[in-house]
Amino acid sequence: MMRTIAEINDKINHNNAVVMTAEEVKAKVADVGITKVTKEVDVITTGTFEPMESSGAVINLGHTDPPIKIRRCWLDGVPAYSGFGAVDLYLGASCAAEVTDGEEMKERGGGHVIEDLIAGKSVRVHAQGQVTDCYPRANFETTITRDTINQFYLFNPRNIYQNFIVGVNGGDQPLFTYLGPLQPRLGNAVYSNSGAISPLLNDPDLQIVGIGTRIFLGGGIGYIAWEGTQHFPLQKRLPNHTPIGPAATLALIGNGKQMNKRWVRGCYFKNYGPSLMLGVGVPLPVLNEEVVVRCAVQDKDLVAPVVDLSIPRRVRPTFGLVSYTQLKSGKIVIDGKIVRVAPLASIYLSRQVAQELKQWIDAGKFTLTTAVASITKEGSFLPQDSWTKF
Repeated sequence: MMRTIAEINDKINHNNAVVMTAEEVKAKVADVGITKVTKEVDVITTGTFEPMESSGAVINLGHTDPPIKIRRCWLDGVPAYSGFGAVDLYLGASCAAEVTDGEEMKERGGGHVIEDLIAGKSVRVHAQGQVTDCYPRANFETTITRDTINQFYLFNPRNIYQNFIVGVNGGDQPLFTYLGPLQPRLGNAVYSNSGAISPLLNDPDLQIVGIGTRIFLGGGIGYIAWEGTQHFPLQKRLPNHTPIGPAATLALIGNGKQMNKRWVRGCYFKNYGPSLMLGVGVPLPVLNEEVVVRCAVQDKDLVAPVVDLSIPRRVRPTFGLVSYTQLKSGKIVIDGKIVRVAPLASIYLSRQVAQELKQWIDAGKFTLTTAVASITKEGSFLPQDSWTKF
């Protein structure tokens, strides 16, 4: 059986498309089989809600009178990059505030400012300009909201890892990492991916998603813009095509003015820095039976490597692979020791992302797009080593 995206969109527009979340599809496949699900279901929705620190916002403030060519700028004390257009800025989600007014500011970063703008709150701007004949102004201070600036859109260089690691600490001292605190002597373990409901683990060969694919991004409509940074589709894979560690990533873009603060939240990792929790949902059109076969994957069929972050090297030792069924049980066994484990991704909110996207499609508010180009399946993962002397 074959469908086209145009046929599915026609059913969406007439409110008679059958949409199920990835979790619902897995249960139905177990009940009635692949072939019957393929015939009955038109769209499968996936979702995740997890930290995505390689995110940020493009902001155009609008010109002042007299005009200013901004070369240094702070939004609520967080530096924003200003090395391009005169009043264009890029605010990185993991950039930390430089101005500290107590503990609240100390733990504040770009992700918190992005959340505030999406929520409609006011943000303070302090800018310094390069004085030229056409841009004579040297300084500028104001307060902005999302409604008083021209463009405000998220452009995220690396989101939704196809898989990730499980972090542990085999050393003797606590570690404060991008996965949060790791207790010494294998005191705990943390994983970051939502497993079988995560978008790219349901399309492991990137056959459905591509450049131009419309997605749920932060509670608004977004698009896949390109491969993500550190995109590594050549990662080793299981027979079901899913990777055994970090693999594909995507660059995403979407209008911040349309997003919802429920799905975009600034966060802070103790002694590591600020980041951004972000909800992303990807619809998978059921074009053929192979789509359902890949979406039928269960947590027991997916694995992640247990990595010892106490070793200060790029390539760290591992304690082998564990399944997402084991991870979601709350305990794993490492070298004969039972280790408690917790997710950094919110499994509950990941499910809610997939559910909300399903509701949008059911209501005819969200249609599917055909990718204009594929995400590359090639590409090496290049390191930087200081062997060359100048």
